[in-house]
Amino acid sequence: MSDAKVFTRRVKPDQAGVGEAARLLAEGHLVAFPTETVYGLGADATDARAVARLFAAKGRPAFNPLIAHVADVAAARRAGTLSPLAEKLVQFWPGPLTLVVPASDVICELARAGLSSVALRVPKHPVAQALLAAFGKPIAAPSANRSGHVSPTTAEHVLADLAGLVDLVVDAGPAPLGLESTIVDVSGATPRLLRSGGVPRADIERALGMKLAAAGDKVQAPGMLASHYATRARLRLDAQDVRPGEALLAFGAPRPAGAEGAAHTLDLSPRGDLVEAAANLFAHLRALDASGVAAIAVAPIPAEGLGEAINDRLERAATPR
Repeated sequence: MSDAKVFTRRVKPDQAGVGEAARLLAEGHLVAFPTETVYGLGADATDARAVARLFAAKGRPAFNPLIAHVADVAAARRAGTLSPLAEKLVQFWPGPLTLVVPASDVICELARAGLSSVALRVPKHPVAQALLAAFGKPIAAPSANRSGHVSPTTAEHVLADLAGLVDLVVDAGPAPLGLESTIVDVSGATPRLLRSGGVPRADIERALGMKLAAAGDKVQAPGMLASHYATRARLRLDAQDVRPGEALLAFGAPRPAGAEGAAHTLDLSPRGDLVEAAANLFAHLRALDASGVAAIAVAPIPAEGLGEAINDRLERAATPR
């Protein structure tokens, strides 16, 4: 599919509109849709390339983990491991509560920002439920606005930010709640409140029978520790050459001097496409690290657009530990 700028259409939240949205998602396109919190910018959560397009549409992305919207508790159990603590909180589903849990391999690594955890929510809005049922897979969906802008609660807000960047907007009027979901990390033994939102802290603590801890430095949440992206092999960034014994993480042409002698080579994007590079980043790093090399030379990657986020994650991975 083409990554060219698109004409954004607005459709009604009826069977035809929801069906069209599901078809576009299956083809890797972006669809904005209503939830009870705010409008979400949706992409196939199992498709790294679709998720990369989502990050690009948001603008100045940091590859923060995305919330994966799922149809029901059974779908959540396929996408992650629900601990006894998490199971106590599924009573709030469907609803404005997101749970961070250990991930299965259902949600792509890019949507998880390379983390071993995944953020899951079962939305309550009937249009979101109908779309999930029609699509049949999880939908990654941050708020449908450009990065740094106010979250959208109407289709008009979405179009003001994303016209020409999203393929379809399902217009169901104002979002009922107009406030993002509460996020609770239940991936470990201590439940932590990562973001206040639509479900009050007191209700969650009552359901758990214990207090929520504050978010700490080691919580697997948006933009956290470099170690979540770390490779065993040492990374050498902006490499102008490939040294003996090194693997090469390439980015199109030209390649660094000595590239033909690399122990292993994977190209983030042979055609120099930053969207393709973002989609391949975590998988390529993992594969080169698994090859057993002690060091990986990383070719220079442009800093504009998604390149900013790619370089951010590479710098985190290269941080001495």
